[in-house]
Amino acid sequence: MSVMSKIAPRASEMEALKEVLFRPTGVDGVYARTGLYESVVEALAALISSHRPRDAEVLRFPPIMSRAQIERHGYLKSFPNLLGAVSCLCGDERHIRGVVGRFVEGGEPWTDALEAADLVLAPAACYPVYPLAAARGPVPAGGLTYDVAADCFRREPSTDIDRFQSFRMREYVRIGSEAQIQAFRQEWIERATGIADGLGLNYRVDLASDPFFGRGGQIVAQSQIEQALKFELLVPVRSADAPTACMSFNYHQDHFGTTWDLKTADDEVAHTGCVAFGMDRLAVAMFATHGTDIGSWPATVREALRL
Repeated sequence: MSVMSKIAPRASEMEALKEVLFRPTGVDGVYARTGLYESVVEALAALISSHRPRDAEVLRFPPIMSRAQIERHGYLKSFPNLLGAVSCLCGDERHIRGVVGRFVEGGEPWTDALEAADLVLAPAACYPVYPLAAARGPVPAGGLTYDVAADCFRREPSTDIDRFQSFRMREYVRIGSEAQIQAFRQEWIERATGIADGLGLNYRVDLASDPFFGRGGQIVAQSQIEQALKFELLVPVRSADAPTACMSFNYHQDHFGTTWDLKTADDEVAHTGCVAFGMDRLAVAMFATHGTDIGSWPATVREALRL
């Protein structure tokens, strides 16, 4: 499935977009966002909400989550290089003032005194859902559907306009039987391409894999592709040869069901899947495709976004 035809913007155009849409913070991949940019993010969020499954429970998560939960998820095994952990200065007042004083007076690194907290930065919006669902008991016969969102973090410093360290993710998550998850994903691949058409985006949908860590991760990634567990909707933001994944359609099989003892009403291990929208990547794709003058965007696009 592909309608990717137009040439992606040149590097100079990407820099021009960055100057209009963002303000630097001194850290690669972390930007202040302008009102122009946010107006499109908000319009995209409203558009996605208009497609919310009727039975979906809405949950909005903070940008941090339980370290114990992320460890149980297996994230450290698969993506240890991307995870950000929360660390704090701990101890009594004398200890903390001593650490700060030595930094102020002599430049001694205060970070050496940090201790890990019981929190990590959320790497994806859906991770807190699975233990929450498991705590409620067996999954109903009709399955469960969630509408979740969070500010997320992955340690990927980059100057590219479509790859942030801090970014926003919106997901529809489905928990149920294998057949329910497969049907959900197929439905959303079809629905999402309709959304992309309405937004006037050039795209293709293709098999993909997650960025698993290390040499062993390459084998896992290849298996993921062979089993067709992940598809992405790709838009030529910086390059037609290396397009940007703006949406993904994921089938986790029984991984989270086994991890969190999620059972169906028939006492079978539940399967899970999700459709994920990279809100910042979608917004950047809109500006890269249509330009920074929203008033000149195609009328059908502005109507779809109610801009």
